[in-house]
Amino acid sequence: MEKLVITGGNKLKGEVTVSGAKNAVVAIIPAALLVEGVCRIENVPDINDVTVIVDMLKQLGSAVNYINNNTIEIDCSVVNSYTAPYEMVKKMRASYYLLGALLGRFNKAEVAFPGGCDFGVRPIDQHIKGFEALGVKVEMEHGVIHACTDKIAAAQIYMDVVSVGATINVMLAAVKADGITIIENAAKEPHIVDVANFLNAMGANIRGAGTDVIKVKGVDKLTGGTYSIIPDQIEAGTFMIAAAASGGDVVVKNVIPKHLESITAKLIEMNVNVDEYDDAVRVWRTDKLLKANVKTLPYPGFPTDLQPPVAVLLAMAEGTSIVTEGVWDSRFQYIDELKRMGANIKVEGRVAVIEGVAKLSGAPVKATDLRAGAAMVIAGIVADGITEVHDLKHIDRGYENFEAKLLSLGADIKRIKI
Repeated sequence: MEKLVITGGNKLKGEVTVSGAKNAVVAIIPAALLVEGVCRIENVPDINDVTVIVDMLKQLGSAVNYINNNTIEIDCSVVNSYTAPYEMVKKMRASYYLLGALLGRFNKAEVAFPGGCDFGVRPIDQHIKGFEALGVKVEMEHGVIHACTDKIAAAQIYMDVVSVGATINVMLAAVKADGITIIENAAKEPHIVDVANFLNAMGANIRGAGTDVIKVKGVDKLTGGTYSIIPDQIEAGTFMIAAAASGGDVVVKNVIPKHLESITAKLIEMNVNVDEYDDAVRVWRTDKLLKANVKTLPYPGFPTDLQPPVAVLLAMAEGTSIVTEGVWDSRFQYIDELKRMGANIKVEGRVAVIEGVAKLSGAPVKATDLRAGAAMVIAGIVADGITEVHDLKHIDRGYENFEAKLLSLGADIKRIKI
């Protein structure tokens, strides 16, 4: 067990480089199951979720070679298992991408219901609807999803709700189907585009990723190649918010500014300065924070993964702010931890009403999930006194060298074994 001990009050200043996108890599690594040759994947973030998904592929029979901490080669040519048991998938939600990848490869898959962060009910009905439209028979028995078909059949599929996971899973399953599969009301997140670009680099024929209509023209096979993961939009936003919260001045490097537009707009609304460059953003604040209302939405809206960090920012803004969670039904579990530090927040359903306070105070808190953990760290950086953040397993799932990067910006933060 470990904890982070943070002495607050330091303004973050300097430069920080963003790692590869967690939400892209946890789908791209399973997608390697569809490829007959060797995939070389670069800009892979060194995070626990990658370790877990790589272990899953190894257990299925894949050969995985680490060139360095951020480059891996995957050869799935000898994989002959389409079964991913509970012990394999319980650690992360994104393990459901094994369903689409195994279906695309074997026309069958057996995957235990996945784990990961608990934000309440996260149904996979849209995944199942998509698979069934492709001619797949799907049954659930004793917590295991059984999916099989004689042949994946191209189809036109309308998603009843915008779902990142279902959009990617249908793409994976359909990439070698006969004919053209059309996904309507598709999710448009940057990591969906990245997964499509990876598959295309391996020989797939996918058009329209990033729009609400994606067309997947089936191909006979995917061959090997090299691909580099996009920068992590959520990590970039986390450091942007941390800079704003501390009243500092930080250049966040290795980003795609277009992916950050909703975050940039909200920071500017809150009286934070943001300058955009080709592949970097500078964030600094010299004046008080102003209140704002935030509603999380699918891309290009404000990301749900940045809702906890932005709540810390709003907790110190003058006036009353309202945060509405438009994606998950239970993402305010961290609010009680923030209230320990003196935040004035009331939650009703999917809405949090935040009354700004003059200061936060250090306290022992826990990371209730991945992004909430990052929010607690930001709160500790700006709070008076010492904050201890526990349950670091959540933070380590999705942020590479988080405390080291914050240390380089001037934060007083250290990891201690307990």
